[in-house]
Amino acid sequence: MANGLPGRLLQRREDPRRASFLELFFDLAIIFALARLSRALLSDLSLHGGFQVLLLLAAIWWVWFVTAWSADWFDPRAPLIVVLLLWVMFGGLLMAAAVPTAFGGHAMVFAIAYVAIHLGRAFLLIPALRGHPLQLRTARVAIWFAVSGVLWVVGAAVAPAREALWALALVLEYGLARLGWPTPRLGRSSWPDLQVNGEHLSERYQQIFIIALGELILMSGITYSDAGFDRERTIAFAVTFLTAVALARLYLRPAGGRLGAAIEAAGPPGSRLALLAGYLHLVMIAGVLATSVGMELAIEDPGASDPAHLTLTVVGPVLFLIGRLLLSVVVDGSLSRPRLIGLAMIVLGGFASARLPLLGAGALILGLLILIIVADALLARTRQRRPAGAVGRWRRG
Repeated sequence: MANGLPGRLLQRREDPRRASFLELFFDLAIIFALARLSRALLSDLSLHGGFQVLLLLAAIWWVWFVTAWSADWFDPRAPLIVVLLLWVMFGGLLMAAAVPTAFGGHAMVFAIAYVAIHLGRAFLLIPALRGHPLQLRTARVAIWFAVSGVLWVVGAAVAPAREALWALALVLEYGLARLGWPTPRLGRSSWPDLQVNGEHLSERYQQIFIIALGELILMSGITYSDAGFDRERTIAFAVTFLTAVALARLYLRPAGGRLGAAIEAAGPPGSRLALLAGYLHLVMIAGVLATSVGMELAIEDPGASDPAHLTLTVVGPVLFLIGRLLLSVVVDGSLSRPRLIGLAMIVLGGFASARLPLLGAGALILGLLILIIVADALLARTRQRRPAGAVGRWRRG
């Protein structure tokens, strides 16, 4: 087996694994996708528009996540894997290009590209993995993507049922992954079957989160450049930059940087942790995307006080903190008291800022994020002074 085609494709689990150039190149498609999603949300700030963007984001995230998970197993230098990543990247670009009209005239483009990505992956890998246990796992995944693919294509063809069928397809795909893709006669994949390289996958999560923050900075910079350089817009742009810095700090310290070690320490069950972390990163990236749109609106018109615009300013950080708090639970088995209190304060601050201009609301949220960071640092310093046995169940997360 080691000398056959599967052996040449697979990455040895004991080898150090860093993200390859091709994986980072693939991430460029996600930059484009996030930019198009923010435009789509900006064009329709209603609950219905937000739900549609969430569906599209969940589909694009699933393409990235399944690809990152698959690439963890294979040698990125193998020609077949190069072809596979380029195939997925091109399909992802098609999906991103179709985002603005994915629930309209280009629904079929979005659906066909999505289905082709997942079935194309199986088409390339199943013959190449002949005789290897991964072939069976890949076949299970492919069968269920074929089933959900029917929902995607029918939804694209039948406009009245589109949202319901696409939502059902996503629930099916996300749920089946958690269950190990149970398939009649083929069984299901166990956690050892799905074991991943924790450091590599953790690094990929960090990279994609940085890309989401990059979209926030990119789009706010474009908006500021186009809108003008007056005092209020300059302050709004500074608030946006500091908000991105605060989100990055809250993400990385400390559980965001310990995820890889936690996956490795858990052994085969660590793949369950890696999967849950994938779900939670979707929540955090949705929060960053909403924050991006909210801050763009603040830069464009700092003095506006529209309820829908104000809601985005609050919902974005709230979603991020919820995902980040739950990541701490998954990694450390603990909740961060400062972040939990800070989350409650931001929710209350949202009600308090109902009559504030967008710039004032954004500055208020930034102030609360900074308070959380300061409280985290003070709590960490206090814990370092305590005896080891005095540490309770509440930890910084």
